[in-house]
Amino acid sequence: MGDIKRTEISTLGEFCLIEKLTKDFEIKNPSTIKGVGDDAAVLDYNGFKTVVSTDLLMEGIHFDLSYFPLRHLGFKSVIVNLSDIYSMNAIPKQITVSLGLSNRFSVEALEEIYFGIKTACEAYGVDLVGGDTTSSHSGLTISITAIGQGEENKLAYRSGAKPGDIICVTGDLGASYLGLQLLERERQLQKSDPNIKIDLEDQKYLIGRFLKPEARKDIIELFQKSNLVPTSMIDISDGLASELFHISKQSKVGILIEEDKIPIHPDAQQMALKFQVDPTTAALSGGEDYELLFTVDPKDLEIVRYLPDVNIIGEVKELQDGINLLSTGKKLHKLKAQGWKHF
Repeated sequence: MGDIKRTEISTLGEFCLIEKLTKDFEIKNPSTIKGVGDDAAVLDYNGFKTVVSTDLLMEGIHFDLSYFPLRHLGFKSVIVNLSDIYSMNAIPKQITVSLGLSNRFSVEALEEIYFGIKTACEAYGVDLVGGDTTSSHSGLTISITAIGQGEENKLAYRSGAKPGDIICVTGDLGASYLGLQLLERERQLQKSDPNIKIDLEDQKYLIGRFLKPEARKDIIELFQKSNLVPTSMIDISDGLASELFHISKQSKVGILIEEDKIPIHPDAQQMALKFQVDPTTAALSGGEDYELLFTVDPKDLEIVRYLPDVNIIGEVKELQDGINLLSTGKKLHKLKAQGWKHF
């Protein structure tokens, strides 16, 4: 470990550091007139609506560097913001990145973070156009703002669902939460015995869902190709139950979902049972899946039924019907924001 190169940030200064970290980022979007290197970015959307989202990730609260590789952290910090833009049925075009750093982080550590950021930018066709770096007394803070564009008549809000609409979700749910539980368990094991050998090779799917999630750009592209506009949409960052409550509140509607329609990966099913957690509860309350929850008009049923990786899980009801889950035993359970039963 002693021969790993370490460059103190103080040897570069702010502007040389920014130049070093961002020199390899290429501009991809014509809407980016001016990116990094001036007092402000200049963007031109030619009449499109601008969509902006910001997320703040703090060490010790949102991530633990004992098991979170820095390049994965850089990648994920971009993804959580892009997901918010996609959930508006818009396309992210630019990001800004701001970091708060203690002196335990070297230039090489920052380059690892920016490697992950650049990988995400390249994968999703997004431009890095600015940001800020400042010192911190402890830990690492990452703040990313994503800027996107959308057509006014195609933007999807949380407030557009109406009774009779079909409730859909992409991908599968609960795997990210269970990946986190696995990593936390191994961290505790290593704390108790530093010599213990950890092998998580057979749990790549669950751990990958937590450490390196993907945003559903592919689904937004499918909507465009299919000429489908969701009546409402939200990304699943806090768990399916929580997001259903947001749509219910904003749209002033009731919700009914069916337990046996909730998509759960087989690896997540097995791991939930090992942790003595109900798999449905993990899917409802786990969070950080970054899948899309959306509603569509019943006239679009034939379109949505054949979209790949989209699952129909329920129906929008009248507000007075409440928010309910129909269990596999055909009993009605009132949902809570943290799931229909506690962990």
